[in-house]
Amino acid sequence: MIRSMIAVGAIAVTLWLAGGCSQPEKPAAEAKKIKIGFMVKQPEEQWFEDEWKYAQEAADKDGFELIKIGATDGDKVLAGIDNLAAQGAQGFVICTPDTKLGRSIVDEADKDHLKVFSVDDQFLDKDGKPMTEVHHVGISAPQIGKIMGQALVDEMKKRGWTNSDTSALVITYEQLETAKQRTEAAIDVLKSNGFLESHIHKAPEAKPDVPNALDAANVALVQYPDVKHWLVCSMNDEGVLGAVRALENKGMTAANVIGVGIGGTKPAQDEFQKKQETGFFATVLISPRIHGFETADAMYHWIKDGKEPPKVKYTKGVLIDRQNWQQVLKEQGLAN
Repeated sequence: MIRSMIAVGAIAVTLWLAGGCSQPEKPAAEAKKIKIGFMVKQPEEQWFEDEWKYAQEAADKDGFELIKIGATDGDKVLAGIDNLAAQGAQGFVICTPDTKLGRSIVDEADKDHLKVFSVDDQFLDKDGKPMTEVHHVGISAPQIGKIMGQALVDEMKKRGWTNSDTSALVITYEQLETAKQRTEAAIDVLKSNGFLESHIHKAPEAKPDVPNALDAANVALVQYPDVKHWLVCSMNDEGVLGAVRALENKGMTAANVIGVGIGGTKPAQDEFQKKQETGFFATVLISPRIHGFETADAMYHWIKDGKEPPKVKYTKGVLIDRQNWQQVLKEQGLAN
């Protein structure tokens, strides 16, 4: 009997040692934490910083790990996708630096078995058509451009300016299709309200930021030194702010300048808080929270629960100015 008990004990010890003294296995959710990438084309811009901030809110709520990557060109995008795969990510949200990279991004994601969700700028195929098979949250560029154009027209009429003594300075970035759609829609509104086409002056910028917009505006303003009143628009707030700074350097004040941007970002809010009104009159607020939080949250549930998000969703814009911006941000859950 004693020998029998010793034998059973020895077998148990042998089996325990063979198992490497291992502890009970962790649940699958703990063993493989969900990781989601969020890649943006201009990580230094406020809009993308805000997208990351709200995506992190989703990560904190859902319990996944957010991997932030700045990918400013095609090589960095593809390297970033491979990097995500190496870190064990299961999917990523991306604002691509070039919409024509769409096919390459999808192929790379498929190779690495990653789900992909485009944000802001929709992927284009080799024929330049939207890749509607890729899930996307974007901005209705023509609709937002129309809001911008109508705001310029309405304020111009309110001030009693005439088409003959007013010119429009349009800071353009036409290599990006959505940017072109915004400014062209604003121009269409001006024309439909009788604005003279000969008074619409495009100024292409090398990069959609304040310094490059200022440089572009300076080149245009040298050619039209005698304009009495200026309307200013661009694809974003930064483009308008750069042009407004250039006009201020020429001695033009808020009394002679109406600038309307797109974004509602912190630089625009800072402008509204200045004691003295500037030529930056208003902006079309678009929500980085929707583009950051909702896309990251949707990706998480797609990975975890198999809940596929809608193929396409477009966000709308709301006009804000010095009088209403704080209230609107509060209503939209964007106030600090």
